[in-house]
Amino acid sequence: MSDQTANLQEIASDAKAWPFAEARALASRLDKMGDAKDEVLFETGYGPSGLPHIGTFGEVVRTTMVRYAFESLTGRKTRLICFSDDMDGFRKIPDNVPNHEMLAAYLHMPLTKVKDPFGTALSFGEHNNLRLQAFLDSFGFEYEFMSSTDCYLDGKFDSALLRVLENYDAIMNIMLPTLGPERQATYSPFFPICPDSGKVLQAKVIHCNTSAGTITYIDPDSRVEREVSVIGGQCKLQWKCDWAMRWYALGVDYEMSGKDLIDSVTQSSKINRALGGTPPAGISYELFLDANGEKISKSKGNGLSVEDWLRYGSPESLSLFMYGQPKRAKRLHFDVIPKTVDEYYQHLGKLPSQDDAEQLENPLWHIHSGLPNQAGLPVSFTLLLNLAAVCHAEDSQIVWAYVSDYAGDIDPKTHAELDRMISYAVNYYQDMVRPYKTYRLADTAEADHLEALKSQLAALADDSGAEDIQSVVYATGKAAEYENLRDWFKCLYEVILGQSEGPRMGSFFALYGRDKSLQLIDDALAGKLAAKTANQVPMEDAH
Repeated sequence: MSDQTANLQEIASDAKAWPFAEARALASRLDKMGDAKDEVLFETGYGPSGLPHIGTFGEVVRTTMVRYAFESLTGRKTRLICFSDDMDGFRKIPDNVPNHEMLAAYLHMPLTKVKDPFGTALSFGEHNNLRLQAFLDSFGFEYEFMSSTDCYLDGKFDSALLRVLENYDAIMNIMLPTLGPERQATYSPFFPICPDSGKVLQAKVIHCNTSAGTITYIDPDSRVEREVSVIGGQCKLQWKCDWAMRWYALGVDYEMSGKDLIDSVTQSSKINRALGGTPPAGISYELFLDANGEKISKSKGNGLSVEDWLRYGSPESLSLFMYGQPKRAKRLHFDVIPKTVDEYYQHLGKLPSQDDAEQLENPLWHIHSGLPNQAGLPVSFTLLLNLAAVCHAEDSQIVWAYVSDYAGDIDPKTHAELDRMISYAVNYYQDMVRPYKTYRLADTAEADHLEALKSQLAALADDSGAEDIQSVVYATGKAAEYENLRDWFKCLYEVILGQSEGPRMGSFFALYGRDKSLQLIDDALAGKLAAKTANQVPMEDAH
């Protein structure tokens, strides 16, 4: 072991960041079990009845953070499996896919037997699996993909399935008390695959033959008794039992899941123990809320997609959002993106001055699996966004003209990171700010205060920077005797920027340029800005 590795492990043993807390708990658990296997197995699960979504990303990125923390803490090798439940029955046709009439004929069949409505893959399950892998690959995740269908058909689960059969009564005793009377009458851990229709059947099992490895069930349509093997892909397990069996068969050590699956984790853990296994460690993370504080639902369409986020912010900022307080419910809405992007660069700016221990507490260490090789920004993302809004930017070049004047001899080629952020800012302005931008007129007193501000700005030296300008803005508000200076800044935001919140005005005026800022105040006082409404074409550059 190198000195550097030993030092990292020592620091990691005391690190407070939640991935390290999870890693230490897992390491302690494995030590108590005497588990010294070559590789520790992490898993995430995916239901391919729909397309990958932001929850899928969140689970994989958080699991990756714990995995890397565990490797850094222990020096042990790990694997991450992304498991697809693609043998699940096709229960409902998603709204966002074509060829609904064609798909109706495949209801209740395994997803890998459902014809692909997009016509690009062998099945709907395979189509979504390929989408998932492309999705994960685009973020650079290191993982192994595993298909439920493949595992059932190639014998990987055979011994575990026979183990379920041997413990059939014990599993029934675990599950039946959790079910209502109607479901109790037909419940079985095994879902037979109908040899005639190919459907996944919810059928009453009347006999188990452990020596033959079969079950006998009553066909729900024909009412005929059928005997079928539990291996060879002729049966599939009910989800909670399937989850428990998978942990047992693969030897999963760590898997997190959403708060909505707490009961499933409880029952699956009991079943896993009944099989003779040890359930994996993991956390139950909170679910995301929409702008109104309601649970995000794919069916309601009240959520924010990965694609939405990546139009307005970087993948790194999305990872940062996922990093923060996973056990706490958080609003996932468009307005969190600018704040999170700025927080990312704030954390980036702290790294050079932090010692080794402090760096392990920095979210970026966990986001990048180590220290990032990335440039900072000469101005904040919020400032870029406000600049895009004030100059009504239709493309990045307009914003670049102002930034170049402010920051000196820079351009998109020399500052690719800044160029990337400017593109995000322009997109955000066009979609999320411009449609709702509304200016108001200043009242008589406010107009006097703005005139005073204009005079003070005009009197500043040519080389005055953002702090000098901010002092003038602040002093003007004090001189106007506002009881709360927040009212002064609110006036500036509403009258000059057409929004209820805004940037540090000294920084904004410095970036926008003094002459243009003076003209902007003149336009506001003349009512030119208030004449523009959210339903009107954005004003032409008045400068």
